[in-house]
Amino acid sequence: MAGKRFNYSYKVLLISFMYYTISGLGMSMSIKADIGVTCFNALILSLSDIFSMKVGSMSMLANISFLIMCFLLDRKKNIYQYLLMLIAQLCFGSVVNFFLYNLLGGFVLTNYFLKLALFFVGLFVTCFGVGRVLYYKALQFPIENFCTLLERRSKHSMKFYRYGIDVIGVSGSLILSFAFSLPIYIREGTIISLFLFSHIMSWSYGLRGALEK
Repeated sequence: MAGKRFNYSYKVLLISFMYYTISGLGMSMSIKADIGVTCFNALILSLSDIFSMKVGSMSMLANISFLIMCFLLDRKKNIYQYLLMLIAQLCFGSVVNFFLYNLLGGFVLTNYFLKLALFFVGLFVTCFGVGRVLYYKALQFPIENFCTLLERRSKHSMKFYRYGIDVIGVSGSLILSFAFSLPIYIREGTIISLFLFSHIMSWSYGLRGALEK
C-alpha cells in the first residue's frame, strides 16, 4: 500500500507540472495576442520592459518574491512543499520564455480578429491549466497562497487581498507606462480576463481527475 500511495503522489505531481506548463503556454499566447493581459501580468510586462528582462524571467522573480513572503508568514512551514513551489516557478518562467520568444517568437499577427482569437485561446488554456493545478492540490500558486496566509492573520478575506494585488497590478502598470513611455498593457484583454478567468478556472477545477477514471 505504501508503494502504491507513493506512486499515486508521483503521478499527481507529474500531472500538476504538466498543467503548470500548459498554463505557461496560455500566458504566452495571451501576451503574443497584444490586446492586453491580466492585471498582475500587466505589471510583469511593464517591469520586464524597464529592466530589459524576458517576461518569463520577470514572472519568475515576482512569484519567487511572493514565495519568500509566504515562507515568512507561514507558521507551519512545509519545506518539501516550498521546494516544489520553487521548482514549479523556475519551470514556469522557463516555459513562458521558451513559448514566447522561441516557439512564438517569429509569429506575427496584424489582423485584430485573429489577435482576439489568439487571446481567447490563450486565456482558455491558461485558466484550464490553473484550474487543474488547483484540483490536484500538489502544487500551489505563490500569490494565492500569500493571500490565504494573510487571511489567516487578519479580518479580511483571501479575495480581498487577491483583488488588492490586481489593483496594484493595474495601477502599477499604468504608472510605469506613463512614467517611462511604455506600451499600455491594460486594454480590452484585461477586461475580458476579469469577466472570464474565474469562470473558466472554476469549470476546469470541477472536471473529473484523470487519475480517478
